Amino acid sequence: MRLSRYFLPVLKETPAEAQIVSHRYMLRAGMIKQQSAGIYSWLPLGFKVLRKIENIVHEEQARAGHVPIQMPIMQGADLWRESGRYDDYGAEMLRMQDRHGRDLLFTPTAEEMVTDIFRSHVSSYKDLPLTLYQIQWKFRDEIRPRFGVMRGREFYMKDGYNFDLTKEDALHAYNRHLVSYLRTYERMGLQAIPMRADSGPIGGDDTHEFLVLADTGESEVFYDSAVTDLTFGDREIDYDSHDQCKAILEEFTSKYARTDETHDEALFNDVPDERRRTARGIEVGQIFYFGTKYSEPLGATVQGPDGKPVPVHMGSHGIGVSRLLGAIIEASHDDKGIIWPEGVTPFHCGIVNLKQGDEEADAACEALYKSLSALGLEPLYDDRKERAGGKFATMDLIGLPWRITVGPRGLKNGVVEVTSRRTGESEEMTPELAVAKIAGIYEGHMVRGL
Repeated sequence: MRLSRYFLPVLKETPAEAQIVSHRYMLRAGMIKQQSAGIYSWLPLGFKVLRKIENIVHEEQARAGHVPIQMPIMQGADLWRESGRYDDYGAEMLRMQDRHGRDLLFTPTAEEMVTDIFRSHVSSYKDLPLTLYQIQWKFRDEIRPRFGVMRGREFYMKDGYNFDLTKEDALHAYNRHLVSYLRTYERMGLQAIPMRADSGPIGGDDTHEFLVLADTGESEVFYDSAVTDLTFGDREIDYDSHDQCKAILEEFTSKYARTDETHDEALFNDVPDERRRTARGIEVGQIFYFGTKYSEPLGATVQGPDGKPVPVHMGSHGIGVSRLLGAIIEASHDDKGIIWPEGVTPFHCGIVNLKQGDEEADAACEALYKSLSALGLEPLYDDRKERAGGKFATMDLIGLPWRITVGPRGLKNGVVEVTSRRTGESEEMTPELAVAKIAGIYEGHMVRGL
């Protein structure tokens, strides 16, 4: 993509309504535009990152054996009345009527609808286990929408639902989701800590939230600093193995880590003093096991091995796809702008032409652009007739991890400059070596589907 042809409405001044870093930089970098309180249009750069995050979620769900579906944004109220949640959910649910006076709601979550799909088509234990998921827009009418996409009213979310014959099988699904979520977040360059949490209106006794530590987090968290030393890495996981998934859950949840809603001061005091930490956290996902809470009232039963009908055990599992953009920026930025991790960057590198119109510089930039594109990479070529300082400021603001700078002076010596956005370190090398270096950085990501 050439910047002269791209739609990137960068702002020089920070809008007054932006209170936190991610909101400021998403507005300034031309990623989103507010349409009304808590509702945003996603502009090309923001939409591109949103799709990168969505693709990682899809890939890790497929790896875990989960099946994608798509449910409607509008739901009928009858299913919610059947489960008993229509009146209980509260004012966050946006309720309305169609022209025939039928009660509708804009989906805040979809336990009832997916249970109705299951009960209509699955009748035997031989069809279990089954996990269905979707990535869909949701709406919750927040009293005070703020912080941009971090606490909006409309948001993009992955919500998954497991159906199992027994509690043991459903808890394996819970563990399997925890494992897949750990992989998902690490691929995005995040350390998301699973913390014992409160189930809220979803219900159930077993639930963990995944939180990214950040000063702007909405939750107070208490944790053993040893949890921040844990990484998932490139482990090969057999998602059908109960023992393997359970061992990983125990590894990542045995150390104390809780939100303020479930904090236990006595247990926290058992953590060694030097490892006891209090901070703020951003919730980016949550997993639940709630047994037969929905299957019993909604009649989601299967014929068991003995021929008798039994209600299935269920859980639900969510990842805030749109919220993750804000969380990544909160965790990875400096005073110049965003610093995207390689796994979710909208473009793999930027090409800056210091003297647009110079025949040799133009030709070198075109060659770099074509060489990188031929390798399956996506460079962003700043071919505008702007001063160098303005081009560098734009690249720093939008946060591409790597930049190749091309100018007549360097080309006389046969070199271009490759700069790391994260460290600020630059290295001169031939254009061919610059292409090889960028390709090598992303080779591992490409191989692993990143």
